[in-house]
Amino acid sequence: MTACAATCPPPRRARRGLRAAARAAQVLVVLATVTLGLSAGSLRAESPGSGPQAAATASSAHATTADETAARDARLAGDAERTRLVIDLDRAAPFRAFTLANPYRVILDLSGVAFRFTPEPDQMRRGLVSAWRFGTLAPGKARMVLEATGPVAIDRAFVLEAQDGEPARLVVDLVPTDAASFERSRASAAERRLAPPPAPAAAVPGDARPVIVLDPGHGGIDTGTTGRSAFAEKTIVLETALALRDKLEKTGAYRVVMTRTGDVFVPLGERVKIARANRAALFVSLHADALAAGDGQARGASVYTASETASDADAATLAEKENKADIIAGLDLSDESDDVAGILVDLARRETRNFSSLFARSLVGQLKGAVRTHRTPLRSAGFKVLSAHDVPSVLVELGYMSTPADLKLLTSDAWRDRVTDAIMQAISEFLEPQLAGAPARTERHVP
Repeated sequence: MTACAATCPPPRRARRGLRAAARAAQVLVVLATVTLGLSAGSLRAESPGSGPQAAATASSAHATTADETAARDARLAGDAERTRLVIDLDRAAPFRAFTLANPYRVILDLSGVAFRFTPEPDQMRRGLVSAWRFGTLAPGKARMVLEATGPVAIDRAFVLEAQDGEPARLVVDLVPTDAASFERSRASAAERRLAPPPAPAAAVPGDARPVIVLDPGHGGIDTGTTGRSAFAEKTIVLETALALRDKLEKTGAYRVVMTRTGDVFVPLGERVKIARANRAALFVSLHADALAAGDGQARGASVYTASETASDADAATLAEKENKADIIAGLDLSDESDDVAGILVDLARRETRNFSSLFARSLVGQLKGAVRTHRTPLRSAGFKVLSAHDVPSVLVELGYMSTPADLKLLTSDAWRDRVTDAIMQAISEFLEPQLAGAPARTERHVP
């Protein structure tokens, strides 16, 4: 097989027949020996999600392990009639391909694959693909998301074994289709299940210490913002959360649960479930903001609580952006159901929001004495990750990665030490009644 067979635009029908016979035997052998999970149904569309993001994700710098297959390059070829994606691999690897709507996307899940390349800008858009991104979805699972210009069908998806000095290649051919055909080809809902989230921390008999859930935002395929820098939000907030965890655990007064401790993706709803499953006394989600190019600069940390009505336009925009995390990772949210409804839940939610507001005010006070804060540091918006009706929850925006002065602080060990001290002090003040053996929530009220 020549290199052009997988890298050039798909040949026209007159030339395709000559190559098909020679390639068919090889493809059949690969499909028989590599577990692809690509039944006719698995190549079809899943139920709709919503909301795009057009940034690609560069791979992490750590070396590929012996159990991993490295993806060394990826490229697009073809046009609006037929577009081909080719991924160069060290060796053949299992994969699964399917499509999603609202917006139209093609999802590739690869088992045991680590991406080891950074695409050039001109590789990001061609034919039926307007943008693509990739990253770690869960341990042992990588994901690539192709944003399509409209409804598409996966015409073919197969692996070619390495041969004649050429690497193994994963090839996906896309063709245009209409919306009605796209809907008719939707796959079963069972296929969209992801790797399970981190298990709740096992409670120790007789351990009455309050549980604090720390939630480093984003992760895996969802890098968060970069602020037009070489740094990724997911890395900065994870490092801060780990430092805060270590300090909290050192006190011996709390049990700390992390929604993630590595570069993996955890859906927003699962983060909430982790807090509720552990009966958390407090949920703290850590993020770093950024302004779009041309929007000027902003500085400092802010603390957000959940509210159906945003405190300002910037808060509303930020919540909308953060709530798209599941879509960025290619998740389908069409079957997400609302939490238990009813008047008791509503009452619990009101009480919980009171305690969330109380903690947020205390936290802002501590942050002001330790680090720079935003000119309006206490804000609210409809963040999905703060939606647990029975767990006081806040989202902390540590600073603006789009502002050089803030970015310098966000990547500083000395600043991280100060901000985690401030958060720990606010947590201690909030949970002091529980630590003293008194019921924390009955003694506090925010009108």
